[in-house]
Amino acid sequence: MSLHESAVLVLKEYGDQEELRDLYLDHLAEHPDGMWKPCRAGHITASALVIDPARSKVLLTLHRKLRMWLQMGGHCEPGDSTLAEAALREATEESGIEGLTLLPVGPVRLDRHPIPSPCNWHLDVQYAALVPEGAVEAISDESLDLRWFAYHEVAAVADESVVRLMERTLAHL
Repeated sequence: MSLHESAVLVLKEYGDQEELRDLYLDHLAEHPDGMWKPCRAGHITASALVIDPARSKVLLTLHRKLRMWLQMGGHCEPGDSTLAEAALREATEESGIEGLTLLPVGPVRLDRHPIPSPCNWHLDVQYAALVPEGAVEAISDESLDLRWFAYHEVAAVADESVVRLMERTLAHL
């Protein structure tokens, strides 16, 4: 099964945000290349909020290009067989933490946001990743900084999308 086909199945099973979910499904139906960065109409991305429930904290990255505190995530790669795999790969690469595990609920939420030309949109499928005990983060080349934030601090540093992702994640814990 291709990543495109797998994404369609995941989105069809996602039971929330129906209007946005349908927009993602329409995008994939209209764009066979809709999983990949070169698709100028937009492309699916995968991300994960790295969370440590034992410490009531989330790990955010100060994105090198956007200079915003965000969850870990990014573009799907040819070696990814599922969106969950892509999200976990991105979270591991950007956090430096081995042994992350995704919440078993599947995607936590969807977020569509504009990006600079030549592409128009990221259609992000967002997961949540739990840290193993004793995890130590390491900054990647894609980040200016990594920092743990208490749940109540997130709204002061991150945009509404990250806040909603954290809220949805907490609802699933």
